[in-house]
Amino acid sequence: MSRATALKPEQVPGASQPTLDAFTKNIGFTPNMMATFAASPIAFNAWAALLGSLSKALDVKTRDSIGLAVSEVNGCDYCLTVHSFTAEHMAKLPADEIILARKGHANDAKRDAAVQFARKVIETRGKVGDADVKAVRDAGYTEANVMEIVALVAMYSLTNFFNNVFDPERDFPPVALAGSI
Repeated sequence: MSRATALKPEQVPGASQPTLDAFTKNIGFTPNMMATFAASPIAFNAWAALLGSLSKALDVKTRDSIGLAVSEVNGCDYCLTVHSFTAEHMAKLPADEIILARKGHANDAKRDAAVQFARKVIETRGKVGDADVKAVRDAGYTEANVMEIVALVAMYSLTNFFNNVFDPERDFPPVALAGSI
């Protein structure tokens, strides 16, 4: 049961309205998580700015795979539904890759290194070892890319925590995952 109310359009604070309108136009509907988050223009717009900047980091398959891995560790059912949907429809990841990402892996060797590193970052609260950093760098990621992975982990954790605290009603269609976790 949701612990906060998804705002109706007339309830959205003016400072959140342009950001929420942009998401609604881009996605085609207003997700409950965003309609709830919009109640705090400061938090909502800060998250949206971070999301916008990080949408330029790495590639969409790697970003969605990291989102799935982090959301799995954080136990965020809302985000797992969203990332499974976007991974399937935007990143074009097949169901077996979505399941693999949730487990912290990928079929592609370079993406696998990024997803494993992201999972290690969230599991250790950032206290990764030298070997973990070396492994992701050896896979071909630059120092800047490693920083982007850490930033993605933080951004996905923010939405995971928000959704775990406020539990908005799920509004993305579930993705059928044969042999799921």
